[in-house]
Amino acid sequence: MDRARRNRQWLSGGWLVLICVMGYAQPGARVEELTLQQRAEIAWQGGYVFHVMGDYERAVMLFRASIEAHPTAEAHTFLGWSLSHLGRIEEAIDQCEIAIGLDPDFGNPYNDIGVYLIDLGRPEEAIPWLQKAIAAKRYCCYQFAHANLGRVQLGQGKVEEAQRSFERALEHDPEYLPALMGLEYIRSGGFRGL
Repeated sequence: MDRARRNRQWLSGGWLVLICVMGYAQPGARVEELTLQQRAEIAWQGGYVFHVMGDYERAVMLFRASIEAHPTAEAHTFLGWSLSHLGRIEEAIDQCEIAIGLDPDFGNPYNDIGVYLIDLGRPEEAIPWLQKAIAAKRYCCYQFAHANLGRVQLGQGKVEEAQRSFERALEHDPEYLPALMGLEYIRSGGFRGL
């Protein structure tokens, strides 16, 4: 049996296991018996798995299926994430804006828009988005937004502000590598070349 076929079989079996483990169905259950929210969650989980495996096209497909079943801020944000990896940055920003409309308290899409703007060479425009991520009521990873703001500030030559941003990132995650690297860069004097 060729490798691609084994992978497809493994993924098919993995879906069944995932659906059962998540408690959405018992072995032998039919997909039609699941609620729309359950279908959306399963599709979202699958999209996430494909994204981290680097299969962004399949991730996009599953995030879209999740949105079709039950739109959530998470699904739109993560769809944007996968689209960004396919080079479709403007579409990624659009998805994050939809996510914000669904849940303005969710921090991820604000940070993601900031990162996409940085990637597009528009760091000034990223600042208010990163600040909104930092102020968001519901965000798992405040260190991301603080470190990304530090990147922008460092690029602007605002070394003391960047240092404070990196330090704030480390308050949320003392081992967050981008913040540690940013501080090391500042301490080593590397910013002088900007």
